[in-house]
Amino acid sequence: MKIRLAAPLQKDSVVDGFGVRTVIWTQGCSHNCPFCQNPQTHDFNGGEEWTVEEIKRELDELNNQDGITFSGGDPLFQIEPVLEIAKHAKKLNLNVWCYTGWTYEEVLKLGKKNPKYLEFLNYIDVLVDGKFENDKKDLNLLFRGSSNQRLIDMKKTLKSKEIVLVPESDGIIDSFKNKDKLFI
Repeated sequence: MKIRLAAPLQKDSVVDGFGVRTVIWTQGCSHNCPFCQNPQTHDFNGGEEWTVEEIKRELDELNNQDGITFSGGDPLFQIEPVLEIAKHAKKLNLNVWCYTGWTYEEVLKLGKKNPKYLEFLNYIDVLVDGKFENDKKDLNLLFRGSSNQRLIDMKKTLKSKEIVLVPESDGIIDSFKNKDKLFI
């Protein structure tokens, strides 16, 4: 199985989720958010094709990484390969974050047509959802660009069947340092 990436895996990121992370920059997005910070990732034919096995091998060789983050582009345009990579990351005890321009509610609708979207939600820890909206841009937000975007705790959300947001207090950072279950 193949995946189209905008760039090689980026190790040691500290701005794409809690902890030290490896970012998987997917290629392809049709949301066309004005002022997107990654417009070079929009072209579905851009970037470079990789095999999922190549990505898995790179993940196997990671050292001192707390998790992976899918970003892009929009990773959900390539649901099958990102699902396989997320499953592998969980086997390696890495936490998984995913940025998408779709809202959680829209992902649920996509899941009615293709259950792989719903399955994917079971393998990620945090979903950062929603399009970037420049009029709601706020540089003080945690791990996102505009106030409409949410940091959704997927484990708690799936369990309670109601959206549970990641708390934005110092307590959440302390929880991460203590390896709270949310981020393992």
